[in-house]
Amino acid sequence: MMKTNVAEILKNEALILQEVILKGWVRTFRSNRFIALNDGSTIKNIQCVIDFENTSDETIKRINTGAAISVKGTIVESQGRGQSVEVQVTEIEILGDSNPDEYPIQPKKHSFEFLRENAHLRMRTNTFSAVMRVRSKLSFAVHQYFQERDFNYVNTPIITGSDAEGAGEMFRVTTFKDNEAPLTEDGKIDYSKDFFGKETNLTVSGQLEAETFAMSLGKAYTFGPTFRAENSNTTRHLAEFWMIEPEVAFMDLDGNMDLAEDFIKYVLNYILEHCKDDLAFLDQRLTQEEKSKPQAQRSEMSLLEKLKFVVDNNFKRVTYTEAIDILRNSKPNKKKKFQFPINEWGADLQSEHERFLVEKHFKCPVILFDYPANIKAFYMRLNDDGKTVRAMDVLFPGIGEIVGGSQREERYNVLAEKMKALDIPEEELWWYLDLRKFGTAVHSGFGLGFERLVQFATGMSNIRDVIPFPRTPQNAEF
Repeated sequence: MMKTNVAEILKNEALILQEVILKGWVRTFRSNRFIALNDGSTIKNIQCVIDFENTSDETIKRINTGAAISVKGTIVESQGRGQSVEVQVTEIEILGDSNPDEYPIQPKKHSFEFLRENAHLRMRTNTFSAVMRVRSKLSFAVHQYFQERDFNYVNTPIITGSDAEGAGEMFRVTTFKDNEAPLTEDGKIDYSKDFFGKETNLTVSGQLEAETFAMSLGKAYTFGPTFRAENSNTTRHLAEFWMIEPEVAFMDLDGNMDLAEDFIKYVLNYILEHCKDDLAFLDQRLTQEEKSKPQAQRSEMSLLEKLKFVVDNNFKRVTYTEAIDILRNSKPNKKKKFQFPINEWGADLQSEHERFLVEKHFKCPVILFDYPANIKAFYMRLNDDGKTVRAMDVLFPGIGEIVGGSQREERYNVLAEKMKALDIPEEELWWYLDLRKFGTAVHSGFGLGFERLVQFATGMSNIRDVIPFPRTPQNAEF
């Protein structure tokens, strides 16, 4: 007899009166009879009812929360409340014991801080099992979307000699031992003697390399780990995270905005269809969490409403200049309610401004475009006005910016001048400039932080709770 999973039993009424084998972990055990068993296939437990008289005392003592067990029995309609079916157990085997005095994930409410300290076990809770299943489905949907549209999946380098973002906050990769690095005549570390013969770091983005594929294969995308050595302990930052970065040849900014909107709606629709139980639980969890907040800080939409808000609305496209005028003349700005007041054109928008545009002013997702050149990256195409670039950001309710992208600068001379003005050495990105020398063409792409997307999709307030093992300052456990 083959093992059956809990999800299959709960959705298949034809299995009633069938004999099954189930394997999973004990969530609770009460009255020495009723086991709540979960195997990770669904957020729901299944009740397994043992025959107390025919089960040894030794076995009953070993049925503790966290124990791994195998049960054989018959599926029957449940006589109790809270479940439609249950398993009448005929055989039970303890596969792995769990000491109730030591097992940290007890059937009670735990703080998220405590669960981060036990990240190797936190997936056994309802919240984190739901989050990680949604994350898995979102990941699949990302690949399915691009594969269905003939994009080529590219594994871009994790070790790189370039800084795509120009932020300078990168993790260095070296084989030099502590205090033994060779020095040049002027006292600097001589990286020519290091493993790669030059200074190298962990990548902050696969975009530049993905552009090389787009300019050969037409359409490409990356979906891999990226790293930022930013000493930030906010709820929005990680040192290691995953990025989705499509690049398309012969596509301008309008096409880029179309792609971003279509992509986001697709993957969110996918989880609305395939993660109903998990999203229903997370929606209820968020609703309860919101009730504990002061009235002024509560969200006006539930989790499911936010997801449907995005997939059911056309994204409003607004220039940065229009947005600045709206924000400058808004009530929160005039009454000094914004933490960062908007006084003049050129300001770098903060999350509070982005959320105002989405949630209060337009009441739909927003795509801002044509940003000031001096607050955007060097590779973005300069507009004819000489002061703005063909950049775009997608803004969501409750989170602000979720996607950043642009039409890339395809003109060799313009790109070379921008790099010179920003002190980016041509010898470091000679290959990137080559794309503008040999068969250059209009091309565009965007980047979406996967954890930011999972955070939005699950309603979790801290980004550390949507990645299996968060890497943050002073934390590289597990």
